[in-house]
Amino acid sequence: METVKFTQMKDGDREDYAFLTEHETEYAAGTADRLLAAMIELDKSLSGYKVTRLGHSLQAATRAWNAGADIDWVVSALLHDIGDIYAPYNHDEYAAAILRPFVREQCAWVVEKHGDFQLIYYGEHVGANPHKRDAFRDNAYFDDCAEFCEKWDQSSFDPDYPTRPLNFFAPLVREVFARKSHDPAVVRPGMRIAMSDTRPPPSGRACSDWRRGWDIFQGIAPGQSRPLVLRRLPPQFNGQPPSRFRRSI
Repeated sequence: METVKFTQMKDGDREDYAFLTEHETEYAAGTADRLLAAMIELDKSLSGYKVTRLGHSLQAATRAWNAGADIDWVVSALLHDIGDIYAPYNHDEYAAAILRPFVREQCAWVVEKHGDFQLIYYGEHVGANPHKRDAFRDNAYFDDCAEFCEKWDQSSFDPDYPTRPLNFFAPLVREVFARKSHDPAVVRPGMRIAMSDTRPPPSGRACSDWRRGWDIFQGIAPGQSRPLVLRRLPPQFNGQPPSRFRRSI
């Protein structure tokens, strides 16, 4: 069977839809790599800033990483403006729709609303309401979105900031989009996770924190600056950090 038998969906049978499900599952497995390819296209989008849209996204993700944010926050920071290419007037909703099945509700909500929150910085200069975010003050994630915008978004237009390349974040994107979609154990409605982790990493043993564990795996001592380029992992890890260094969510 190379194609379904029907020309109208209402005429499909169990065999047709079993066939399609197999194809769709296989195709969905490539989502992360398609998103990474789309990120490269951000280099060709809106100009005028001191950094490209890709540069801005990488800088935001780098700031999240450097703050010790968890994987959901880092990937959300990386992809928060991916909608700039195809949805310039609702890019935040576009990005959130991509992320929502695979990250914490907290992160998806912040990405969805960050466009409104960003107006606090420039709304008065373009005839928009700089206080549009006030409509969400009663939301549990209001402070998270305000912090996201202040620390990672509005600040990430600096061409001199040491920014990690896309291939550094690729394993994290692949890990997130390899999750089961809409998994309650991942989405965790109402759960708030801090955007930074200042706890000192343990020494002399494997670390349960995936971020610090990855650093330890790369031979980076506590307190030592992380390199700007991700070291090549051994072939057996196929571009992924060892599983014992991942945080189960």
